Amino acid sequence: MRCLFSITFLFISVLLPSHGKAQEYESISYKVNYPQWNVPDYKAANSAGNEDYLTPEEKLVYYYLNLVRMNPKLFAETYLAYLENSTDYYEKSLYDELRKMTPRAVIKPNRKLFESARCHAIESGEKGFVGHERFRCQEYFMGECIHYGGDDALGIVTSLLIDQSVKSLGHRKICLGYFTEAGISIQPHSSYGKNAVLDFM
Repeated sequence: MRCLFSITFLFISVLLPSHGKAQEYESISYKVNYPQWNVPDYKAANSAGNEDYLTPEEKLVYYYLNLVRMNPKLFAETYLAYLENSTDYYEKSLYDELRKMTPRAVIKPNRKLFESARCHAIESGEKGFVGHERFRCQEYFMGECIHYGGDDALGIVTSLLIDQSVKSLGHRKICLGYFTEAGISIQPHSSYGKNAVLDFM
C-alpha cells in the first residue's frame, strides 16, 4: 500500500512507501459496532448517504472521516483503541493527538471534487501511475490524498491518519484540517489493485 498527499497551495507532495502494517489497517472491519456512536448526533457523519453517484465503500470513507472529525477522542478510544500502547511513533502520536483534538466540521460531498478525484483515480489506475500529475484530468482541489492498496473504507482512513513514515504528517493534516468538502473515488489500479483519491476544498 502507498499513500500520497498534496496540498496545492503549499506545493507539497509526498509519497508514502509500502510498510509492513498496511494489511493490518486494511483488515479492520467497518462492521464493528460501538454503542457509543449510536446516538442521533452522529447520523450527520453519513453526509454522503444520499449521493447516488458514490459506491457504498466511498460513502463509508466519508462516514469514518466524519466520525473522527466529529469526536476525535471517542474515535481514538473505540476504532483505534489498539494504538494506545503502540511503540510505533506514528501510531501512538495519532492516538495521543486525537485524544486532545477539538472537533472539526463534517466533510460534505461535492460533485465537482468527486469528478476530479474519479478522473485521476481512473487515469492512474489504467496507467499503473503513482503520483499527482494529471494527463487528461482537470485539477480541482486544494488538498489531495491518494491511497494505494485495499479498498476497505476504515482501512483507507486509518492509513491516511497514521501517515506511516511521513515526517510532515501531511495526510493526517489534510484529513483532520479545516476543509469542509471532499470528493472521494475508489478505482482499480493495475499495480496496486485499488487506488482511492480524496480531493478536498
